[in-house]
Amino acid sequence: MKHKVTRSPWSWIPTLYFAQGLPYVAVMTVSVIMYKRFGLSNTDIALYTSWLYLPWVIKPFWSPFVDILKTKRWWIISMQLLIGAGLAGIAFTLPTPFYFKASLAFFWLMAFSSATHDIAADGFYMLALDDSQQSFFVGIRSTFYRLAMISGQGLLIILAGFLEKTTDSIPYAWSLTFFILAGLFLLFFVYHRFILPYPDSDSGKAVNTPKEVMTEFGRTFSSFFKKEGLGLAMAFMLLYRLAEAMLVKLASPFLLDGRDVGGIGLTTQEVGITYGTVGVIALTAGGIIGGIVASRQGLKYWLWPMALAITLPNAAYLILAIFQPESFLWVNVAVAVEQLGYGFGFTAYMLYLIYFSQGEHKTAYYSICTGFMALGMMLPGMAAGWIQEQLGYQNFFILVMILTIPTLLLIPFMKIDKEFGKSKKEVEE
Repeated sequence: MKHKVTRSPWSWIPTLYFAQGLPYVAVMTVSVIMYKRFGLSNTDIALYTSWLYLPWVIKPFWSPFVDILKTKRWWIISMQLLIGAGLAGIAFTLPTPFYFKASLAFFWLMAFSSATHDIAADGFYMLALDDSQQSFFVGIRSTFYRLAMISGQGLLIILAGFLEKTTDSIPYAWSLTFFILAGLFLLFFVYHRFILPYPDSDSGKAVNTPKEVMTEFGRTFSSFFKKEGLGLAMAFMLLYRLAEAMLVKLASPFLLDGRDVGGIGLTTQEVGITYGTVGVIALTAGGIIGGIVASRQGLKYWLWPMALAITLPNAAYLILAIFQPESFLWVNVAVAVEQLGYGFGFTAYMLYLIYFSQGEHKTAYYSICTGFMALGMMLPGMAAGWIQEQLGYQNFFILVMILTIPTLLLIPFMKIDKEFGKSKKEVEE
């Protein structure tokens, strides 16, 4: 009878999407700050942590298996247990002499588990809710995902900074931090094991055989690469965030590095406040504003302003590098301006992915597009650390501004339906 018990979506959607956001932040942002505090070079940090994007790049290739094997519910709770194991593995290895290779291996485990969790959670959301509930809770799931970002990039980093001071040991402080995260994921695993509903449609039995599924996937994949305007679309997906992909890998190291090497010299706790709290709030606000205005005039109308918003505010980091202000307030203002612009400009990117995914297989097309999105962040990020160490921070941020040019050169060539992105009310009017 337990399979028939109904659960309020409020009992599991907030925790599910909070659990979805935390490992992504840990892999993409927390790892960068942690390795910087351990004294690794920017070259190594950017190269090895950029490789962690790979599971999200190739996610479309194994998403069919999540549909074929087991239920979405099984995948969710299993991946949460694996993520918890990965976090515990990182915590155990950080105080050891071989911490870098070992912790990186566990970050890889987390990255693959997190990407698989994304597939299962988003699929489960559609199976467990009807259309009206899906529309109602889309804002709730986004809010708790953002709260996970603030908790990971902000509160977690502040905690690590506090432990660095109280324990007087960077390895021990970060080990404790990851043990706390591991414990949290054990709680998520136990909670969702009992609370997640059992939708009838989440049977775990594919309608088609694995061979049929893979054949259909092959057809869908090949049809994507036959879409009209593919070359321009791929250029947009890979180049729209080129400058941001370079900048984001070095933002935290720049804030942490001493003034003698061109950095700002913030403490770990201050980076948690600036980049992980103020920055994420500004990023979220930019995204909300972008969504509102795009629903009124459409993507085509806002494409230029959003492209300028995601590129020009990168100059805030160049200004910080030139003047190296001692005022913590001005550092926060600069980071907030850049993140606000990024959030606003990123709206155009996500809307374009949806626009280009239109067609018979829009879900699969969108999944492929998100793979290109991750690749567009991964490749530039890998080289960012080495380039920065050759140029210094000032010249690196000048290069970042030069790399905004390809983004702006693409915009005049983009062909987008002027009605796309508008709300139904705006289209009718």
